[in-house]
Amino acid sequence: MSSEFIKSLCAFDTLKVSISGVRGIFTDDLNLKDIIHFCRNFSHLIKSKKCVLARDTRPSSEILSQVASASLMERGISVYNLGIAPTPVAFREARKYGGGLIVTSSHNPLEWNGLKFIIGGRGINEAELEHMLEEKRFSNGKIGSESEIDSTYVSEATKLIGNVHGKPEIALDVGGGAAFQVAPMLLEKIGCKVKKINHTPGKSLRGPDPTSDRLSGLTRLSKNADIGFAFDLDGDRLVVVKDGKKQSPDATLGLGVAKALEIGYKKFVLSTDTSVSIEKFIKNEGGRVKRSRVGEANVVDLMLKTNSQAGGEGSSGGFILPKFNMCRDGLLTSGLIASMVGTKNFTDIIKFMEGYIQKRSKINADSRFHKKTIEILAKKMEKKFSQIITIDGIKAVIDEDSWVLVRQSNTEHSIRVSAESNNFKKIKEIENQITKMVTKSYEEARRNRNY
Repeated sequence: MSSEFIKSLCAFDTLKVSISGVRGIFTDDLNLKDIIHFCRNFSHLIKSKKCVLARDTRPSSEILSQVASASLMERGISVYNLGIAPTPVAFREARKYGGGLIVTSSHNPLEWNGLKFIIGGRGINEAELEHMLEEKRFSNGKIGSESEIDSTYVSEATKLIGNVHGKPEIALDVGGGAAFQVAPMLLEKIGCKVKKINHTPGKSLRGPDPTSDRLSGLTRLSKNADIGFAFDLDGDRLVVVKDGKKQSPDATLGLGVAKALEIGYKKFVLSTDTSVSIEKFIKNEGGRVKRSRVGEANVVDLMLKTNSQAGGEGSSGGFILPKFNMCRDGLLTSGLIASMVGTKNFTDIIKFMEGYIQKRSKINADSRFHKKTIEILAKKMEKKFSQIITIDGIKAVIDEDSWVLVRQSNTEHSIRVSAESNNFKKIKEIENQITKMVTKSYEEARRNRNY
């Protein structure tokens, strides 16, 4: 990695570069030069010389998509353009072509945008990210071409899910995002009745992240439906609303896991910030669990290494079924959950998870001080808690039903605090205590300025 490029990255206040992709505020710290740079470097990883391209509905996504396409073609890559399409659709199609690129910033605010990279049907790993950050030399060669393609995602997902009995009524909120066509089409094809809100691309009365938004419109609509679903802008995150009540994002993963257990799957990978209730449910049903670092690519990486069959991230409402898609697939998950509505399986997992309370918050923090803040905090938490896990950030296990995790965000300019317990008083105490410790550690890191 060149020192010049490292300096350019460090100069950005909000640009985030990780296995989750490249994200930043467009025209502020993310510009067309960055798009060209990363697309050129990404082209080296695409051995097939073929790449699927998709974008979400952000105001800046079309222009960034055009620049991305030109940058790939300049490097001899043939581009297969899906236009506006959800992330799970792009991942599925990328299996056929070898490479994939999505212009999206997922759940981040609208002024953000970025790139998500796919190799061999999965997100890039740490080694591939390092490769992309190195300065490359390019030689002149054949220029690639661009063509528009349609996706076979809906028919393939329908085949996996099967027909849903009872014609359940679904309240659907795509948040003006890329799932505006595919989500209702899939649900209707498997036999559901769909009521839509915020279904015009690029227009929505709520924010882009359904895990943090109150979803007031969907909660009202869901009172007269069997279940409600809310997607983020690129369609990989899914939040469930039942009987007018927004469920935790962990409930999405829990329901997906319950369906996988019903199918007969026994080997699961869960991110380290996923609810302990899901792990207990799996083990009660005779399944086995491995824990990974947070991040879709980390979950998938451990799935592949351990030959696991399903899993995901509770914090992001993300269920992953790798035989179909090696990413959080909110579209497929909505269909799988719809097929469970009214069944004992659905009721059992919801009741089991209701005994646990999750608290997830974030503290705005300049990325330059993240590493030092975590180092300072680690020393404090090691003195206070007897069991510390450091596979990703700092996780303190308080008892078999209570834990807290502090880690730097891969996608935002913040430090995340996640906590869980089966005791409401205890979780409030934990959250307040740790938030104060993080804030003080961040202040110390800023004073020291040794980053």
